[in-house]
Amino acid sequence: MSSATLQGDPSVESFFNVAETETLALFEHLSFEFLEEFDVFAPAQTGRTREHESPEMMRGFLHCYYHDIYGIRPVERELRNTVVWLSCGFDRPPSRDAVDRFLTDLEHVVDNVFDRFVEQAAVGGLLDVTYCIDSTDLRAMPADQDASKCYDPTDDEYYYGYGCTIVSTGSKIPIAAEFTESKQAPEETAMRVTRDALAVATLIWMVGDSTYDTLDWHDHPLTAGGVPVAPYNARNTDDPLDIEYRVEDRITEHSEDVQLKQSALDETYNRRTGIERTNYAVKDCGLGRTHARDRVHARAQVFLALCLRPVVAITNYERGDNSGSTIITV
Repeated sequence: MSSATLQGDPSVESFFNVAETETLALFEHLSFEFLEEFDVFAPAQTGRTREHESPEMMRGFLHCYYHDIYGIRPVERELRNTVVWLSCGFDRPPSRDAVDRFLTDLEHVVDNVFDRFVEQAAVGGLLDVTYCIDSTDLRAMPADQDASKCYDPTDDEYYYGYGCTIVSTGSKIPIAAEFTESKQAPEETAMRVTRDALAVATLIWMVGDSTYDTLDWHDHPLTAGGVPVAPYNARNTDDPLDIEYRVEDRITEHSEDVQLKQSALDETYNRRTGIERTNYAVKDCGLGRTHARDRVHARAQVFLALCLRPVVAITNYERGDNSGSTIITV
């Protein structure tokens, strides 16, 4: 049965008129046409056309991730549901090959796709002037041979998986991220993610734990006109300073006009819990456990989960609901 036949069917039209679905709400206030700008989604030079276009394929994957459906076969099965594939904009259900091909192509640009959804959140006014940075753990499937053996000091246990360094702001919205081999990311990753976050919008505060007590990390927000707030780690030097936060020394060295009260720094650092809430929110969107058999597919799934979080936030905001919620109420 064709899409035109279904859409012209009185019963189907009546359904969409009276029964608003979470899937329809999820895509009502967002643009997906930008996906067509990526060369990776263009038709092959041999002239082979795509079975389905990238916007509806992206909507299909986001629908599935919202409903905790992961993997090529489960996604393909879910998109056979008539209401689902019509809600996502398909003219017919996509085949398993089409689902697999889209995810394979998406792996090349998924971080750029995430950036475009963050841009839509920024334009919509969902971001604020306090950024928080932290890393979180990602558990992998036993079949993933690329996963690393990692240690979780919180639960005092070892696990196989990866890590993800995230900068968040606003209502638990990730605005910059990087997939890493383990939760303990190298310093260059923190630098890269921080630079990416600073390119999104203007900030006042950049908050991190003592892991980020390095001169280079502090200098990035300072150069952008923001104030980095990370506890001073006296163990990093043989001649410790009498300060609580590294920025106290950086401000003294670089500016004679700026003064920061200890109470203001303490109050700002307490906002660091925002990144923990963001980590939980993104894990509700599928970040917590990867359902892939190698590092490349795992990274794509991680960024798909990161994409879903601003999509849900924008949807709730535009509908007048709590933008920090991971649930869409219809």
